[in-house]
Amino acid sequence: MNMELEKTVLAVITSNQSKVAGGAPIFICEKGEELELFAANLEAIIDGIAHRLSDEVYIIVKH
Repeated sequence: MNMELEKTVLAVITSNQSKVAGGAPIFICEKGEELELFAANLEAIIDGIAHRLSDEVYIIVKH
């Protein structure tokens, strides 16, 4: 049985914890530079696509 994830949020990266909740792993960052670094690195590590939702929130999704 193939258990590959499709069309799902793999991670959330934020600098404002009050803006996020849910079942995906949440990474809290101090500022914008760190936010962008985490998004770029996690995108490559977990083989997803980073999407910027606001200045304070990115999500990594699997399409």
